[in-house]
Amino acid sequence: MSTIADPKAPRASRPGPSRRTTRGNFELYGWVFMRASGVVLVVLIFGHLFVNLIAGEGISAIDFGFVAGKWASPFWQVWDLLMLWLAMLHGTNGVRTIINDYAEKDGTRMVLKLALYVATVVVIVLGTLVIFTFDPCPPNSPADLLPSFCTA
Repeated sequence: MSTIADPKAPRASRPGPSRRTTRGNFELYGWVFMRASGVVLVVLIFGHLFVNLIAGEGISAIDFGFVAGKWASPFWQVWDLLMLWLAMLHGTNGVRTIINDYAEKDGTRMVLKLALYVATVVVIVLGTLVIFTFDPCPPNSPADLLPSFCTA
């Protein structure tokens, strides 16, 4: 009888020490989050597409002034912020699951997850800063370069 593990056998059925998991209910919460955030994202994305493409003058009307006018409203800032955060967290959780499923070595898994989490934090922080610090009417700018709704 051979003690060599079948390379195609699932991890649980391979002889020898198995990787110990201490995740507890985290995977359950991640699963529930994916379903709930997916439903909310569908509403946010279709609302975004409706307002930007159907309710207005279509894609030709989307320019700097259109975005500046939308982000002048706290409602649209929060809408876009929720869309950014949920999309990033939803996608990060999905990629984390893929890494857990396909990265064989613990070191590789750790490096991939670290890169994923750093990229997620960078995108969320920069996106949040852009949404809340965006100023379509910067002071001391030439009037001919400002959008029509700015008071020069």
